[in-house]
Parts: sequence; structure tokens; C-alpha cells
Amino acid sequence: MSRRNWYLATNSVVLGWFVLTLVAVGVHRFVDRPLWLLVHVPMLGAVTAAILIWSQHFTDTLTRRAAPAGRVGLGLRLGLQTAGALAITAGMLLDAIVPVLVGAGVLSLAVIAHAVELLVQLRAALPARFAPLVRYYVAAAVVFLGGIALGAMMAASHADGLADRFVGAHLVLNAFGWIGLTALGTLVLLWPTVLHARVDEAADADARRALPILLAGLVIAAAGPVVGVQPVLAIGMVVWLIGAVLIGVAGARQARAMPPGTFAGYSLAAAYGWLVVAAAALAVHALAAPDWATLHERYLAALPPLIVGFAVQIVAGALSYLLPVVAMGSPAAAKAGAEVLDRGAVFRVVALNGSIALYLAPMPSLARVLLSFVAAGVVVAFLILVIRALVVGRRVRRGEGAEPDRSPAVALGTPSTQPPAPPRRRTGAVAAAVLVLALCVAGGVGADPAAVGISTTAQGEVVPSGDTTEVTVKVSGMRFVPAVIPVPYGDRLVVRFENTGTDVHDLTFANGVRTERLAPGGSQTVDVGVVGAGFEGWCSIAGHRQMGMELTVAVVGAPSGAPTASAPTGGPTPGADALSAAEDIDLEKQPSAGFEPWPAALEPAPDTRVHRVTLHVKEIVTEVAPGVRQTRWTFGGTSPGPVLRGTVGDTFEITLVNDGSIGHSIDFHAGSLAPNQPMRTIQPGESLTYTFTADLAGIWMYHCSTMPMSMHIANGMYGAVIVDPPDLAPVDEEYLLVQGELYLGPQGETADADRIATQLPDLVTFNGYANQYVYRPLTAGVGDRVRVWLLDAGPNTPSAFHIVGGRFDTVYREGAYQLRRDDPGGAQVLALEPAQGGFVELAFPEAGDYSFVTHRMSDSEKGARGIVHVG
Repeated sequence: MSRRNWYLATNSVVLGWFVLTLVAVGVHRFVDRPLWLLVHVPMLGAVTAAILIWSQHFTDTLTRRAAPAGRVGLGLRLGLQTAGALAITAGMLLDAIVPVLVGAGVLSLAVIAHAVELLVQLRAALPARFAPLVRYYVAAAVVFLGGIALGAMMAASHADGLADRFVGAHLVLNAFGWIGLTALGTLVLLWPTVLHARVDEAADADARRALPILLAGLVIAAAGPVVGVQPVLAIGMVVWLIGAVLIGVAGARQARAMPPGTFAGYSLAAAYGWLVVAAAALAVHALAAPDWATLHERYLAALPPLIVGFAVQIVAGALSYLLPVVAMGSPAAAKAGAEVLDRGAVFRVVALNGSIALYLAPMPSLARVLLSFVAAGVVVAFLILVIRALVVGRRVRRGEGAEPDRSPAVALGTPSTQPPAPPRRRTGAVAAAVLVLALCVAGGVGADPAAVGISTTAQGEVVPSGDTTEVTVKVSGMRFVPAVIPVPYGDRLVVRFENTGTDVHDLTFANGVRTERLAPGGSQTVDVGVVGAGFEGWCSIAGHRQMGMELTVAVVGAPSGAPTASAPTGGPTPGADALSAAEDIDLEKQPSAGFEPWPAALEPAPDTRVHRVTLHVKEIVTEVAPGVRQTRWTFGGTSPGPVLRGTVGDTFEITLVNDGSIGHSIDFHAGSLAPNQPMRTIQPGESLTYTFTADLAGIWMYHCSTMPMSMHIANGMYGAVIVDPPDLAPVDEEYLLVQGELYLGPQGETADADRIATQLPDLVTFNGYANQYVYRPLTAGVGDRVRVWLLDAGPNTPSAFHIVGGRFDTVYREGAYQLRRDDPGGAQVLALEPAQGGFVELAFPEAGDYSFVTHRMSDSEKGARGIVHVG
């Protein structure tokens, strides 16, 4: 294959990933992990493929040595990278861990081979001033392996507390390590080459000094999430920025001497700027965010536009320069292709970077959608121009009868023999791009003016009075004080929110302005905007609004015809039903192939008389029915929480550690003691020890007792303590079923507190997942003695446990036998109110599948059923 065709073939992989990135932009709203998809398709795909191709090309140039494995080696590495990235993407979208781990292994193999190849070339390099720049590529590959390992570990763990922290290290190593180091090392020479400028005299020395600084910053920043200290992450990013700025200073000197005038030059400069902005933003957020979950939420929300600004733009800028040089076949074809790729350069760069900057600003959702279309349109235009450039280059090459491989080599750091194109008029292109962006913003604001703090009346936009109303809002119990904020018409409202309560709270206003989540004692001041109509404010933490944490902003002195404030209704949020994951319930669907049910089989009570257990509060996103995912608050990462079992007289010493983002507590029904201290709510990062003696037999509920209790229980915070009766006989099989209700919020979010108040659940489950024992039946043998413990965790509906085709000869309910095996009668149902429990025993007379249900049949049809397979 000719050199030209080789570069076209390999870079078609990059362009293919660009196309998949556009597909991801189009479908991300319809998948379970939209943000993951938007980040990883371009990063694992287009950018990583471009790095493998072009860092190899530059290494060949800088070391003056061909790669030992040649084109075959690079082709194999690209194949492994493509296969690994596709496997990881498919596994994440299908919630299947095996493809993710296999894909991570395959991708790691490609990166290891890449690093070894470059290292061999570096050691055999002929003396050259800039050969040490290859160390950037080798270091980037080593760092990337750590990022891949962290990503695989987070995917396998399903622990949100771990993910909130480790995603920071994963991001640092991948974005600022793998891509950042590669980009910075390449820009040292590519930047002056694109500018047709002389390489700065201090460029090589600056690059040598910068690499250890950059690596030190990466190590420190990645250590911050691992040790759980946010300021360490911030310090690491500041150190990294010092190294990046050291390289940027030389680039700035070159740009002053020879300003950029092409799409490639503009794009590389903008990409470097976004890289620095992204690093600085991460450092600031690491210092300002109150916890890892908040840091995760804030920074990841801004990550997709930052990726487009840096990673996608640097690849597009580099390819705009490199493809004509190496893939057009002759100098004349290269010039013609470069001219095509430079069409509309100023408009495209201003439109792309302007849309990113505006997207990150407070904007209505419609404006963000329109701005996303602008950015996607620029990427589409780049792909079209690449194809057009190849067609034009081919025509020129045919017209001049050139041989296929007369493309000039890329002489990095050597100014072109051709003078740069004369400066072109840019005012019109800039004005056109600004007009497009202004129309996007105006369209979004016009459709939703409240989203940017513009209040309107029926008569039009509010005329500001020029005055400011300042108010302090405090917390008393589960109420805001004051509950009504009077504001003169047209005044700007500034609110200082002081959390004087005992739990984490925030203050959210209907126009979109909100405070951070504040721990007790915290405070924050927010500018609510100019007020022309009344609206509500509330605490957005799940269940708090329903407990009464609402206030009203009331307009005073409004002109005739202007709308006035209405009192808080306390009812469901408008549109909540349309967002509920209940619409996605399909109990005929099957869970994924790797689905593992909650382990219902019980182990006997341990011999120890003192049971010491640590329960970590974890907030996880998990599936509760096929295709239905919710954020669940859990004890120990599962709902129900771990089963505690002992005998009468045993002591239980429980340490509760709150790794969540809001206050939680624990209440053990099996113990008898004053609740003030052991059942108190503890804030994130705090812990307490709860000790009780189990002096009465039975199955006892434990649960979070933080208000609103119904919300905390319905969202997963419950479990069972089994204290064996003294005469409990051994059986062949023993199972635990905990009935619970789910009141679904939107996909991936917490339960809907308004739905909980209706006492009409969307799903009713045994052990937290609808119909899970239909998909994965419990087992027993013919004639086996089977005991099934039951607990109704509620929070609202009773249970009537029944096994179709089975009859109970033993019934134990709320600490007492209601039926024993030698009694003449039998039972068909174990009836339980919320928080009650007991067990039943039976033997199955013949082989078959015996369904078990709650005989409140509508609840059974909502997921409270399963099968005992008798063999």
C-alpha cells in the first residue's frame, strides 16, 4: 500500500469514530448512560485512534528510526483499540460487565504495545534535538493504563461512593494524562510548523522541564480521590497547570511573531485554551465542592463541551494540517486539499468555541440544544470538507500526472518554504458566527425566560426598578423561615440561605436559581434575579419539599394585570408523571444475561454471641426491574441491606458510616433503648455505634428513621434482623423474602415523594427487584423441609404471602407460633402489616414450579412474585 493510501486507511478509523460521535450526540438522550456515551465515544474512539496513528508518525520523524513492527504493528494496534473501545461501549450500554472488562483488557494490550514500540525507537534514536519529546508519548501511554484500570474497576464495583471519588482520578489520568500529555508534547513542534514559524530557542529545554512537572501534577491529582482528600486533587491540577503553561508560553511567543491564520492554527490554539480552562475548572471545583458527589456532578456536567473544545478540536485542527501534507500525493494536491479544509475557518472556529462557551453559561435547555446543533454542525462540516479535500486532491493529482507518493514529509519545526497565505478579511465571518449564536440564545430565552432569571408579566418584560431586596432565609425543623418573601415589583432579589437545621438542605427557586446542598451551619448567597411575578422556592432533597420545606416569593406593588404569587400547593411537581420511570416498566422483559438476584438463601446463625457489623450508607444507581434504574439509598450497597442473624441474648454492635450525600440514621426494631442518640441522623462523613441486646425472638425490621421516613424506606433503606426462637428446628432449605414498594422517579433518580404519599406503588418486590425469582427461581427437592422467612418493609402496603400449590403446616408470626407442624390444621397465607414479620414452613409433594406471591393480587402483578423450582 502506498504511503498516501496507508494514511487514508488509518485515518478513516478516526473519521469513522467522529461519525459515531455524532450518532452518540443524536441518541444519548435515549440510553441509560448518556453522559458516559458523550464522553467516551470521542475519547476512547476518535482521539485514542488519532493518538496511536500520529504519535507513531511523529516518533518516526523525531527519532529518525522506523517503527520495528512497521505498518503491520500499527494496524494491529488500531484493530485492538477499535475492538476494545466498541466492546467497552456495548458493555456499558447493555449493563454487561464481561464485555467491559474484556474490552478494557484488549485496549490495554494495544496501549502497552504502543508504549513498547515507541520506547524501543527512543532508545535506538539517532541524536536529535527533539527526540526526547517521545517521552511524552510513552509517559502518556503508561498513565492511560492506570486510567483504564480505574474505569474497569468502577464499572465492576457498581458502588457510587467509590465512583464519585475514583472518577476524578480516572478523568485526570485519561483526559490530562493520555490526551493532555500527548497533545502538549506534539504542540511543541506542530504549533510552529502550522504557523510557518521558527521553533522557539527555549522550546526543547522548556519541554524537558515541563514533563516531570506535568507527571508530578498527575500523580498528586490522581492521589487526591484515592485518599479521599479534595484539596490534594486541586493541588495536583495546579502543579499540572504550571507544566502546561510552561509549554504555552513558548507557543505564545511564536504566535506573536507569526499569528495563526488557518483553521488548523485557530483550532490548535483554541484546543490548548480549553485544556487549560478544563484543568483550572477541575482545581476550582475540587476546592469549592462540599463532597465528592457534588464535585462529580458539577464537573461531569461540563465535561462534554470541554471534550469538544479540547480533544475533538485538537484532532480536527491537527488533521486539517497533516492530512493534506501526507495523504494528498503531491505538493499541488496538498495545497489544493489544504485550501478546501480551510474554507470557512473563522466562521467554524468562532461558531464552535462560542457555542461551547455559551453552553457552559446559565442557559435555557432549548438554547443548549440549539447550541449543541451548532457544534455538531461544525463537526459535520469538517467531515464533509475532509471528503471534499480528498476528492479535490485526487483531481489535481490526476491532472498533473503525479506519482502517488509525492507528498512532502512533515518536517516538524521547520518553516514551510511557501509563505503563509495573506491575511483575509475576518469581520464578516465573525459577525455571521456571532449572529448564529445570538439566534440560538434568543430562541432559547424567548421560549423559557425564567431559566435565565428574566421574570415577565402578561404585559411583557419586567422593567427593573434598580433597587435590591436582600433577605435571609433560615431553617426551623422542616420549614423555611420566613415562608413568604415580599419583594417590590421590579426589584432584584438577593437571598442569603443559612442552614440552621439539623440536616443537609438546599434552596431551589422556580426560575432555576439554586444554592448548593449545605450541611448544618452552612450558608450561601444567591442572586435570584429581577422579580416581576410570584413563584415558589423549595428544598430539592428528596422528600423535603413534601415535608413542608417550601416558601413563596410574593410581588408587592405589581401593575394591573401582572400575575401574583400563589401559595405553595404541596402537590406533585407539574410534569413529574411524564418523567417517571414507571412508563418504562415491562415485566415481560428479561434482565440482562449477567443478572444476579439478591441472595435469598439464609445461613444458620453464627456461634458467636457478640455480632460486630459495620454498615456503610451508599447511594447507588441500580436496576429495580428490567430496563428501570433508580438511585437507591442503601445500607451496605444493597436493598434490602445485609441480613443480621443471631440467637436470643446475643449482643449486636453496629457501626453506621454515612458515605452518602445527605443525612441518614438507623433504627433497629430488635433492640429496646432510648432512641435519642443511637437513632439520631448523622451527616455525610459521620459515623455512630448502635448497640443492643436481642432478648426477644422474631424477625425484626431495621431502617433509616430520618424524616421523611417514608421516603428513606421506599428508597431502599431497610433490612432484617433474625433472632432465632430457642426451639427452632433445622430444615433442608431456608430463605428470606423482604417485601418492599417502589414509587418510581425519573430514570436514574430517587423515588418520587409525591407518589409515596398516594400509597399506590409502581412496583412491589421481594428483595428489591421485581419478579427476580421468576427469572432466577429458588430451589428445593421433593419432600425437603423448607422455611421461608418474611418481612414486610412497606412503607405502606400489607403483604399476604402465599405459595401456589403449597400449604403451610407451620406459621410463626410476630414472635409467636400460630400453627405448629403437629397441629391438625394448616394455613394458606401469612398476613403481615408493614414492619411485621414471621416465617412459614412446608414440604413440596412433587416436582414442579411453585409460584409464590402476595395475595394482594394487584401487588403481585406489580412484581411481588417468584418461583420455587422443586426437583
